[in-house]
Amino acid sequence: MSWLLLALLPLLLIGTTLVVADRASAVPAPEVVQGLSLLGAVAAAAGVVGTVWARPTLDVSWIPALGVRLDLAVDGISAPLLLLTAGAGLVATALRHTVSSGAPEEPDRTAPLARTGVPGLATYHGCLQLVLLGALLTFLTRDAVVFFVGFELVLVPMWVLVSRHGDPGRAAARDGAALRFLLVTATGSTLMLVGILAIGTATGSTDLDRWAQLAGSSMGSGQQAVIAGLMLLGLGLKVPIWPLHTWLPWVHSTAPTAGSVLLAAVLLKMGTYGIVRLVVPAVPDGFATLSPVLAACAVTGIVWAGLACLVERDLKRLIAWSSIAHLGFVVLGLATGTATGLQAALFGNIAHGVISALLFVVVGGLKERWGSADLTVARAALREVSPRLGFALVVGMAASMGLPGLAGFWGEFAAVYSAWSPAADRPTGWFQLYAVIAAVGAAIAAAYVVRVLREVWMGERTTPVVSDADRLETVLVGVLALAVLALGLYPGPVLELTAPVVDTLLAAGAGAR
Repeated sequence: MSWLLLALLPLLLIGTTLVVADRASAVPAPEVVQGLSLLGAVAAAAGVVGTVWARPTLDVSWIPALGVRLDLAVDGISAPLLLLTAGAGLVATALRHTVSSGAPEEPDRTAPLARTGVPGLATYHGCLQLVLLGALLTFLTRDAVVFFVGFELVLVPMWVLVSRHGDPGRAAARDGAALRFLLVTATGSTLMLVGILAIGTATGSTDLDRWAQLAGSSMGSGQQAVIAGLMLLGLGLKVPIWPLHTWLPWVHSTAPTAGSVLLAAVLLKMGTYGIVRLVVPAVPDGFATLSPVLAACAVTGIVWAGLACLVERDLKRLIAWSSIAHLGFVVLGLATGTATGLQAALFGNIAHGVISALLFVVVGGLKERWGSADLTVARAALREVSPRLGFALVVGMAASMGLPGLAGFWGEFAAVYSAWSPAADRPTGWFQLYAVIAAVGAAIAAAYVVRVLREVWMGERTTPVVSDADRLETVLVGVLALAVLALGLYPGPVLELTAPVVDTLLAAGAGAR
């Protein structure tokens, strides 16, 4: 229990303290703010490591009248995501004084959350802590209502990060992107809540383990299909799945670098994790009924986003589009209904989190140095003027196209393989077509990776000179690049960790049919 509390309480206490201090204009020096934020992230990371290692549980009644319990535990599915969240939190917290976009440029705003200088810095770090708190709570809980609470907890802090601390030169675009993020994700949460209430009413419980044990046996197949549709729409907005994806490039292009890291590496994973926890085990027949449509949307998103990357001019938006394509492989794996597909999705989740964090750290640093992320502006070749940032970009983009030996390969390859041999209750012909389309999407990824490296990394131009990564940036991109390489060369530990839980989920669903 102590490890669980260590993972959550520092984020809650430090995050709320910084935001309240900001509103009261009682903020300490910038170094103290940064130190408190790093302390919270480090304590949470230590708590997460201890939680994954010791596997403690916490089960106390929270709302007795509704049967809601604060039931926290770790298993093979949540453990990798908890570690990813802790690592991304450390990176995002450390980024503020290196490659973050900075505070907003309008010093005359009167709202407390919009003040520049030290108070703005306090709110910034307080919001980072609260986003991490919501994500960790989502991945730890075994109660559907508490899952919803964690899911919602990240929305307003992320809105503040984008709206008040995003791109300094694009106030209107920044506010519009933040509002779109808030409205879209709130809509998705509402749809998900309706599904949660429907399953809770049918089962008489909000316990996720109880849902998995019943595996939809208390509901008819038609009712399961309706509930699964609501849940997939709500969670699909968060992933995001095509055609519910349009908000993501807007948000990434205006968000601060730390916000982009958390959004790509952590918040998007809450959507796919929700499908695994709330939909696959609870309404297996309904999910199987809708899986061909889900897979069709996934492969359409893979190709659609890949084609967008071939013409996108803004480098941050390009990385956002590539995220949509990568998460299409994750959703395709989930839709196949096989152990291999589910394993591919879970591994792809982690791989994409590490790869996207690396790329957004690099691209955020480049945008700060260049003044924009426009690929059409002639600039010095990174290999000539910024070899460390250039090397990190090459590693990230190579992993992004699924190069063997790097993290992106295993999830994408296994997703295509599982689509070629889906579960017996899936239409084999359609899924084999989806596998071919996904393979075409992987080829498109190679094309846009070559385009980016040709525009940014290659060439002989040496002016204008831009600085290379500083010491802290070098450590951050170095650790992330090593993680990309480690996951690519040695995927076994993650796959072995998730395999028993995957088998249990699928066996429960099969036994209920």
